[in-house]
Amino acid sequence: MKIIGVTGKSGSGKTTFAKNLAKSLNGVYVDIDRISKEPLNKPNIIHILCEKFGNEILDERGNIDTKKLGSIVFSKEEWLNELMRITQKDAEQEIDDILSKKDNNIVVLEWIKLPISKYWEKCDTKILVKADHIKRRNKVLERDNISKEYFEKRDLSAIEYEESEFNYIFENNYNEKEMEETIDVISLKIMED
Repeated sequence: MKIIGVTGKSGSGKTTFAKNLAKSLNGVYVDIDRISKEPLNKPNIIHILCEKFGNEILDERGNIDTKKLGSIVFSKEEWLNELMRITQKDAEQEIDDILSKKDNNIVVLEWIKLPISKYWEKCDTKILVKADHIKRRNKVLERDNISKEYFEKRDLSAIEYEESEFNYIFENNYNEKEMEETIDVISLKIMED
């Protein structure tokens, strides 16, 4: 099995890149961010998070409001780490199950925090997707319906990437043709290895 890791900051286009790369390689795409949020729906996790961060993280139905939770955890690195610690065990079990399937020849893992996860060292190929800060911000504001202040707070809490750790770095100008061409080149190289 070949494991490809794709990462980048919010709004960089890493999800589009990773999905298209998985399709090009006839591989399995794994959205770790989505998997990592699934435990937030479990009553025992909701209880633990309310004890840690207060009931103000709940919406009117008693579910976790991720924007309210985010406004708290993105203000302190230790709180963000605590949130990850609480939710990661369940998420890791699902990811481990995907990686243990023998019929998955190529798996593309995508996550903003991939380089600080246990899966980073398992990646045979590591790809960073980068984009201009203002373009990223505008894309995220439209996509997530959040304020500039919330975006900047979240972006400041993001990890910094060490470019020397990557096999490929894609500068995303949000040009679909350019992304397709880059994916074609990388796909060929991955298949040759």
